[in-house]
Amino acid sequence: MEGTEVVVASSPVDAGISCWDLRSGAEYLHHRSCASPPHGLVCVADRFLASSQLRDSSSGAVFYWSWYKPQVEVKSFPAEPIKPLAANREGTYIAGGGLSGDIYFWEVASGRLLKKWHAHYRAVTCLLFSDDESLLISGAEDGCVRVWIFDDVRREEAGHLYEHSFSEHTLRVTGIVTGYGGGNAIIVSASEDRTCKVWSLSTGRLLRNVVFPSIIDAIALDPGEHVFYAGSRDGKIYIAALNAVVSSSNSYGMHIIGSLSDHSKAVTCLAFSMDGILLVSGSEDGMVRVWDTKTHNIFRIFKHGKGPVNNTLVVRRPFDSNPRNSQTSSKKHGSLLSPPLDKYLNSSDENRDAKALIFCQPTFSKSVDASYCSGRIIVDQIKELQQQGSSAAAEMEMERLKIDSQKSMQMVQQWKKMYENLHQFCVNELLDVDRAGVSN
Repeated sequence: MEGTEVVVASSPVDAGISCWDLRSGAEYLHHRSCASPPHGLVCVADRFLASSQLRDSSSGAVFYWSWYKPQVEVKSFPAEPIKPLAANREGTYIAGGGLSGDIYFWEVASGRLLKKWHAHYRAVTCLLFSDDESLLISGAEDGCVRVWIFDDVRREEAGHLYEHSFSEHTLRVTGIVTGYGGGNAIIVSASEDRTCKVWSLSTGRLLRNVVFPSIIDAIALDPGEHVFYAGSRDGKIYIAALNAVVSSSNSYGMHIIGSLSDHSKAVTCLAFSMDGILLVSGSEDGMVRVWDTKTHNIFRIFKHGKGPVNNTLVVRRPFDSNPRNSQTSSKKHGSLLSPPLDKYLNSSDENRDAKALIFCQPTFSKSVDASYCSGRIIVDQIKELQQQGSSAAAEMEMERLKIDSQKSMQMVQQWKKMYENLHQFCVNELLDVDRAGVSN
């Protein structure tokens, strides 16, 4: 989607959501009534903002804001307070982590709760999708990081819902990032035990353990995957090497090659710009700083209304979402918002979980499996949308189905290539046999 690159920030107190143009520094519409937990703010396919709300320990909600209005437009009240949220790239699914350790999985277009499972012994603190959206990765207060499987074949092979369970952290997990490569990517996890651990998704092995001078609450992975940035409670952003062997002769410790320092309080969140050059950091000092990672200089500074900052995003905002044209834009694009999220899992949906939780990218090199949406399922979904009579749901679903269709065609091409290779192999084998017979 074309649009302006925007920095979005929220706070754990009721300070709303601030939005700025990353390049020009211009401030956009300020969205009201948001008190988000860490990792509780997401942008759903650049269409709208969603945030979990934890105003007290006994109740919670998930709010939606459009780009064009300051007030909350959709309110959802799940069965328990939700802390972290994650949305897939197309904006078709939202996952939420509960205080009980349960993970909830909703379909955005309909608001339907597709699946709920007990993931951790204590509250879920982090959630994110792998870059190919075939895996969901969670971290929790129990110190465990788990990689959840959406593919039926691999789930049956593993014998349980998760692909890996990493339990080497001794305290609460505070952040998780993943690299490129789907099931062959790396994961970096941060914890209150003052370590960041680098894991291999393909082997399940711990690749590197980095000990920091202070607790790390935020991490961001350099797009080139040479280093990662770790925001700490001492106000510094440490730079740690992923591959190079770095001695412990420096003042920070093994594998730490430098730092960025300007925040007066703890660094709580980090995010990269689309080009991977600018690093955005939020802090308890209420400031959002934009760093040039090549020069280590500050490119821009934003002030978030009041209170600390605990979430930052860098997203694409449509060109016509100028605050001066908010009323016109709202009328034009208001249908992009989705209905509230269901509180409970409907019994009629239980048999459809397997269909709903099929993602459209193959992972690992074990096999090329049927991880695409079949034509029958697509027809069923279209019929349901027609019965619901929701133009917003239909618009969003049709966009998703177009993407699914493209991915299905890619899968067909892969199978075609495999068939051609197999056919050529068989022909060569037959010719070799014939030549051997003639020579005899």
